[in-house]
Amino acid sequence: MNDQRRRLLLRPDEPTGAPPGAAGGGLRGLGRPSTSQAVVIVVAYLVSYLLVGWVIGLLAGDRIVEGDIPATAGSVFFALILPIGIGALALVGFTRAAGWTRSVFGRRADRGPRWMWLAPALVCLAILGHAGTVEWSTWSAARIAALALAGLCIGLAEELLTRGLVVKVLRDARHSERHVMLGSSLLFALLHLSNLLSGMKPGTVAATVVYTFGFGTCMYLTMRVTGTIWAAIVLHALTDPTTILAAGGVDEAVTSQGGGVWSLLTIATTILMVVLGLAAVFLVKGRRPLPQVS
Repeated sequence: MNDQRRRLLLRPDEPTGAPPGAAGGGLRGLGRPSTSQAVVIVVAYLVSYLLVGWVIGLLAGDRIVEGDIPATAGSVFFALILPIGIGALALVGFTRAAGWTRSVFGRRADRGPRWMWLAPALVCLAILGHAGTVEWSTWSAARIAALALAGLCIGLAEELLTRGLVVKVLRDARHSERHVMLGSSLLFALLHLSNLLSGMKPGTVAATVVYTFGFGTCMYLTMRVTGTIWAAIVLHALTDPTTILAAGGVDEAVTSQGGGVWSLLTIATTILMVVLGLAAVFLVKGRRPLPQVS
């Protein structure tokens, strides 16, 4: 029985008797898991994403509508789908090469407490609020389809990066559950500081960082309570396109929609997500989280 429990607590990519964080096979030279390693992964992704975007801008910049990216399906493709899609594929390739696929995409051995269901519930309400705010008659089917595909790329790339790779590294470094949640959520939020480079107003960027910390924490809680990263990927993939459709643009603040019941629902759930993110700092235990199993 003890041997069976020991095998359960081992990560699927760690052979029996392996030291903490030592994965069987995979890439060499990654070093021991640490918070700094997680930061390096995020920075490397951000730099490569900006570089790919710069190249796309040189080759197809005339297809992107500056200041109004959702204006055409082509603009959405070259500004969002292509660079983020390439980033998502690169992250999937890195995950496979590192031998982390089962750890990242496998189901957890344990689930979070029931209060964590508040996180996916709030996100679903926010998505509903966004959808109810959209003036659908002003959007063509092609533009909606393009934004839906962009949302899928964003959900996969950003969740795989922060709730997948970053969480994997921080867990392997034997950090506490609270540290893993905070580290992954903060890196996710700080990732959006890059919006300053696109000309977004500092005040809007600051509001976005606060919101994305709350949203990122909700995504972590969603992953914990459902036992799979796919739940976070799906909710994230639905959040971004509905937000863009409701706001009418990519660089609009989360709560910039007009009045009405749906808009009030969106604003309320957005605020509650931030509140829950802050509350989770105290509610999540400081113990080391159990590893994932397939």
